[in-house]
Amino acid sequence: MIQNFNFAGMMEELHSTSQKMVKGYEVLSKVEEVQVATTPKELVWENDLVKLYHYKRDTPAKSKIPVLVSFAIMNRHDVLDLQPDRSLMKKLLDEGLDIYIMDWGYPKQQHKYLTMEDYILDFMDGAVDFIRKSTKSPKIHKMGICQGGTFSTIYAAIFPEKLKSLTVYVTPYDFGENECMLYKWTKDIDVDVMVDSLGIIPADMLNAGFGSLKPSADISKYFGMVDMMQDEAKLSNFLRMEKWKNDCPDLAGEMFRKYIKDLWRDNKLIKGEFELGKYKVDLKNVTMPFLNIFATEDNIIPNSSTRPVMNIVGSKDKEEYAFPGGHIGVFVGARSQKELGPKVAQWVIERS
Repeated sequence: MIQNFNFAGMMEELHSTSQKMVKGYEVLSKVEEVQVATTPKELVWENDLVKLYHYKRDTPAKSKIPVLVSFAIMNRHDVLDLQPDRSLMKKLLDEGLDIYIMDWGYPKQQHKYLTMEDYILDFMDGAVDFIRKSTKSPKIHKMGICQGGTFSTIYAAIFPEKLKSLTVYVTPYDFGENECMLYKWTKDIDVDVMVDSLGIIPADMLNAGFGSLKPSADISKYFGMVDMMQDEAKLSNFLRMEKWKNDCPDLAGEMFRKYIKDLWRDNKLIKGEFELGKYKVDLKNVTMPFLNIFATEDNIIPNSSTRPVMNIVGSKDKEEYAFPGGHIGVFVGARSQKELGPKVAQWVIERS
């Protein structure tokens, strides 16, 4: 065994790696601080920590009916506009839509009592009504991503008269299956103890849960860093994604309590048992045109959680779109730019 040890080969590999590291550090020193969410937009409305932005357009929109986008509360919407050539928002703008986006903000301890009612019946409804009034449009198009899609669908079931269409991306509805560790974890935690003791749920705690879904991913990405550091463009792309991943808001405790107990644990939404304030939420009341986009390789929100809603919503005009890829690829992948963005924009325009 000792005789077969390739000492020369090992030294050559070490020399090659050290050379790559030297060049990599040279490239890294040239990379300025990366920026995300650079597509121009302006603040048009706010309520407490929540803000509403309107993306600027250089040309008239093909659809006069505006679109409101809501991302997941537990992540920043910046991933939808990561960089100019990997921006779902810019693509939708280029395809002719008039886009508004909600910024859920960064909850502090004084926000620990915010509830799902506050987020949906106050913040989301307030943003919808502002857009309807300012654009003189009785109805608007609604888009929701992941948790933002669940909240948007709940909203659509309560206020169907305010929406022209609903498009959701990688959105969970049925939490009854245990296809991934996250679904099992949320059923076993004592959410009351978490909320009562912490008030605000730390983002780091949630990210640890998401990281457990595919622990090899964090390891493998750093193994590829040495080669990636040779290319300034690839390195900048990597740093933008890492900047987004590390900029996660904490969560309001009371909102988190109801979200986990009523949806993830007791699965009330898909069963027709979910209540929000004075409203009994019946998904059959979702009667506007409905587009449900799911990622075929999604390891965060299983397809078995996303697809059952198609048999429950009351929309006669409803369509599924199977996106080949993973949860994040829906927003930042090349295929998202080439195929998904144009498809979604055309679907919305046809229903305007």
